[in-house]
Amino acid sequence: MAAAPAVGAAHVPSALLLTLLADARLPSGGHTQSGGLEPALRAGMRADAVADYARARLRTVTAVEAGTAVGARAVAAAGEDPGAEEAAWAARTPSAALRANARRLGRGQLRAARTLWPAAPGDGPDPLAHPDARTWSRPVVLGALAHRAGLDPWDLGRLVGYDDVQAVVAALLKLEPADPLETTGTVVALLPEIAALAARVAHLRHPEEIPTGAAPLMERWAEAHAVTTERLFSA
Repeated sequence: MAAAPAVGAAHVPSALLLTLLADARLPSGGHTQSGGLEPALRAGMRADAVADYARARLRTVTAVEAGTAVGARAVAAAGEDPGAEEAAWAARTPSAALRANARRLGRGQLRAARTLWPAAPGDGPDPLAHPDARTWSRPVVLGALAHRAGLDPWDLGRLVGYDDVQAVVAALLKLEPADPLETTGTVVALLPEIAALAARVAHLRHPEEIPTGAAPLMERWAEAHAVTTERLFSA
């Protein structure tokens, strides 16, 4: 069977592209993630605390990633090197395990972007063709893709927030007995906080503006999970 032809992201309506990027079935590695939920449950967190856990991520780890993505989008729009955004994100992500995982996801996102949405002639400088792009974290790659695709900062912030929450909730169904409708209800309940996150980061343009939100316990759990041999998710 012949492969489907790739189309440039610039030619896909942004609302449809947003839907596709938010789909957990996109083969960019997101299905391997629990948003840190697996190590949290291993450490003794109760399954009924998942909503609070996801909310805490939105205010810390995810806020850093959303701010980084929006900043990277602005840098890509200016035709500049997003290296400063990557450095700012790394400085706000103390856990080596979290940094390594985000860069693995970045490589998967980069492959998806280059395969499904190659730059079209006349698009101008392509940040995703940068020689260091394979070392970038997922939020930096996603920000560069968002610029190419025409996603506005608000939608980009919502995408990062939603993706994180749904990763946590979807992982719960594989880790603990749960009613899918109840877990989806958790996502619905958190939609206002996802929107608030998007509003918080949509105006960011410079690396120093990226939120700084520490999550020491999540970072400790991530470090322990990185050396755990029997696990369902990589992070």
